[in-house]
Amino acid sequence: MKTSNSASTALRRRELLAGAAMLVFSATTVRAATITGQLPWTPNAGNPPPRIKLGPWEFFTGEEGRAMEALADRIIPVDPETPGGKESGCAIFVDRQLAGSYGRQEGLYLRPPFQTGTRNQGHQSEKGPAQEYREGLAALDRACKGAFGEPFADVPDNDKDLVLKGLESGEIKLEGVDGKSFLAKIVRDVQMGFFADPIYGGNRDMVAWKMIGYPGARYNYLDWVGRHNERFPLPPVSMTGSAQWTR
Repeated sequence: MKTSNSASTALRRRELLAGAAMLVFSATTVRAATITGQLPWTPNAGNPPPRIKLGPWEFFTGEEGRAMEALADRIIPVDPETPGGKESGCAIFVDRQLAGSYGRQEGLYLRPPFQTGTRNQGHQSEKGPAQEYREGLAALDRACKGAFGEPFADVPDNDKDLVLKGLESGEIKLEGVDGKSFLAKIVRDVQMGFFADPIYGGNRDMVAWKMIGYPGARYNYLDWVGRHNERFPLPPVSMTGSAQWTR
């Protein structure tokens, strides 16, 4: 009887496994399809971040926004082929980032002690980006009012450049703020806004991508893998799937 029961149990187990295998095979073969002349995905089926909303500043005050736009235009000046940082939306990018998770320091460890770290250790300050921008832009305007009688946004462009060079070299000091580190942060954030996907507010009309020939978030480039030193002929595409970016 033991042999008979064992054989029966083994048989039922084999039948169960075989039946499960057939079920999986049937399910996969039913879903399989031959892809001809089309992409194996549904357009706009992803989950990209929401587009930034046009409108007033969400973090900056009016004076801070003017200063930030002036800074963006000196970091990325206008030239005959490309608009400057202001028209490219870099200040809007920074504003929306400071009003969001970047400014709130989401996901970062925020408890003391706070110590000065090395360059490869990243941000170590007790102050987050939002507070650093608020204090830094105010200190910048105070310094310019003391030297030129006007806030940074109203100072002539040549003098703006002298101020930024002084901050970069450390010759110009800001009250209560490390001017050199603050300028470095602004430059990084403006650069990110200029080259980021337009969905975040900068790189308006994909001007930066067009300037460097970057094709954007296209599905694939299989036809171009082996074609070196050739300019990609199609316009760049945003994460929204559109080659035309309108606000």
